Amino acid sequence: MIRAALTVEDARAGMRALAPQIERYAKLIVEKGVNVKPGQELVINAPVESAAFVRLLVRCGYEAGAGHVTVIWSDDQVGRLTYEHVDTAYFETTPEWQRVQLDSLAQMGACFVFLEGADPEALRGIDPAKPAAASRARNTQCKDFRRGLDFNLNPWCIAGAPIAAWARHVFPGVDDEVAIYQLWCAILSTARANGEDPESDWELHDATSDKNLRFLNEHHFDALRYTASNGTDFVVGMTDRHVWAGGKSETPDGHPFFPNIPTEEVFTSPDCRRVDGVVHSAMPLIHHGNKVDGFWLKFEGGAVVDYGAQVGLDTLRSIIETDEGARRLGEVALISKNTPIRESEILFYDTLYDENASCHLALGVGFPECYEGGADMAPEELLEHGVNMSSTHVDFMIGSDDLDITGIMADGTEVPVFTNGQWCWE
Repeated sequence: MIRAALTVEDARAGMRALAPQIERYAKLIVEKGVNVKPGQELVINAPVESAAFVRLLVRCGYEAGAGHVTVIWSDDQVGRLTYEHVDTAYFETTPEWQRVQLDSLAQMGACFVFLEGADPEALRGIDPAKPAAASRARNTQCKDFRRGLDFNLNPWCIAGAPIAAWARHVFPGVDDEVAIYQLWCAILSTARANGEDPESDWELHDATSDKNLRFLNEHHFDALRYTASNGTDFVVGMTDRHVWAGGKSETPDGHPFFPNIPTEEVFTSPDCRRVDGVVHSAMPLIHHGNKVDGFWLKFEGGAVVDYGAQVGLDTLRSIIETDEGARRLGEVALISKNTPIRESEILFYDTLYDENASCHLALGVGFPECYEGGADMAPEELLEHGVNMSSTHVDFMIGSDDLDITGIMADGTEVPVFTNGQWCWE
């Protein structure tokens, strides 16, 4: 049966029908994502095109008891114009007003919502050294802000909302209103926010990940070996006191929050000194509005010693050359191919979604929460134990349909973990 294509009128009617779900989604982000506390400052970072949804978030924030809500706006076109007309040297320093803004918000105990919604090719043709310098400056110079996120001192949540340029990439060849409606449907579905009670659905989803976490934490593997027909063949060593995490996180005082909506991963920080072999990407990477595809990395002694890409080699180089830590891994994440995002067969061109459709790795900083006692350690002390230190953290997807992962115990015993892209017990 051939279905008729959606019309603009269909999309408008669909958006009216989605309105209650979108409101419940906003409530989910505020009440489960960052789990705002009475009197707490709520900070929302968002693109200007998402203004209507941001207003919902603000309203939900105040209804949940937020003491004040601050909105920090961004715009793809303004960002591109800035990179086109300003020299690279400018981006090597974060303006003082911005440092004061971000650091003071973190110091006062704010929670942060980062709303994803960008043109995947917004910076196509822009020298990747410019956005790389801006990112590096912000992550190294806004010290309290960065520490608040890295050490979970401030609750934070990344979630998505459509904008036209993004929707056109995900659903090409249709009217913008149709594409936006279709992207809203996909976002709500993959975020488990399309039911009557998304908050309860999220608690159930979080509980189901416990089985995988228990398996990994009880086995406490010394290393993981990855193999796939695309040429991936490498081994990642674990730290001596690594901890697998996933789903819900907590601040040091026990305040729960969900860093990502959606999330399907269980993850840890490996020993950044013990990575050897070659790994191939399974999906494109969109980084600062530039696409990297068909790429591979070769590791020796933990560091990238060679790499290549069919598309976006300069962008890949800018990631790897960010600093010394950008050549090493800060994260390994395991995700079955049997997830709503993967089963949707939609390529979102956004790491928040695409990383949750595929096992992935990340170059750059590791997670203190993934090392026993790590929350009480300085970054330099964590590095001594193998938890990577860097000013960047870039996820890339490696979960092909035939990916096999084997856990290696300290005594050399091998235990199957993944077979053909899914948990061995699925």
